[in-house]
Amino acid sequence: MKIKNKRILVTGGSGMVGKSLRKILPKGIYESSSHYDLTKKEDVGLMLDLYKPDVVIHLAAKVGGIIDNIHKPAEYFVDNILINALLIDECRKRKVERFIGVLSTCIYPDVVEDYPMDEDMLHKGPPTLTNFSYGYAKRSMAVQIEATNKQYGTKYQYLTPCNLYGEFDKYGENSHFVAALLKKILMARKIGADEINLYGTGKPLRQFMLADDLAWIIKRVIEDDIYENMNVATEEIFSINDIAMIALKACDAEDLKIVYNDKFPDGQYRKDVSIKKLKSVIPNFISTPLYMGIRATYLKIKNNV
Repeated sequence: MKIKNKRILVTGGSGMVGKSLRKILPKGIYESSSHYDLTKKEDVGLMLDLYKPDVVIHLAAKVGGIIDNIHKPAEYFVDNILINALLIDECRKRKVERFIGVLSTCIYPDVVEDYPMDEDMLHKGPPTLTNFSYGYAKRSMAVQIEATNKQYGTKYQYLTPCNLYGEFDKYGENSHFVAALLKKILMARKIGADEINLYGTGKPLRQFMLADDLAWIIKRVIEDDIYENMNVATEEIFSINDIAMIALKACDAEDLKIVYNDKFPDGQYRKDVSIKKLKSVIPNFISTPLYMGIRATYLKIKNNV
């Protein structure tokens, strides 16, 4: 598909991945939730009728941290179900050529026998309890996309990225882990503290990928007419403690001590995913090493957080 001839609409365009996409797809239309309420059919219809997109890249979602998910499970389920279901169906009704839904590895089962998880393991068990309703709502988008393709012959697609970080993340409340970690390091430096405090035990294993890498994959699947539903991740897998140590080194803060508060939940112990399928269709994909990505992010944000 020749992107320059297509109208591309990005929902959640003001978020981290949306801003990374804007750097490489500057002519796209980047919508944010402040303009349209995507839980309402009328608003979804108005947005699509106004922009008449050929391609919709769906990033919008109700998101939050572990604690917020535990306290507001109904909100996370209902809002995300409505956002995804309405947008996909209204795109289908308007014959939108391509729909790319961006999910999260929290859709995968809490525990499986073999890791990393591949795409065929999606329904091998329920999501982790700490993100249970959000995980099921997002998993339902994968089900709806496959059902829509089967019934209506569309070529809609979903991508399932691992945990993300980057310069455009939120560095306040409801931050992703790496963003929250970088802010704590910067604040410790600012106030002259000699330690940073992290929740949990530091033992869970995670994949963290630079948001720019996901943006590159999204652009590539459009350009090369790739329609597979697949995981998008780095092949690096680290413990939370390892990630924290890498971040301290990347931020020139190796003298800081890390103190864990194990009264807070760790969340899912591991949810690493395989990118064998991704590498089969885009063999030249190489993710940014975690140290390099965190270092680059730190240098971009250190004077603004």
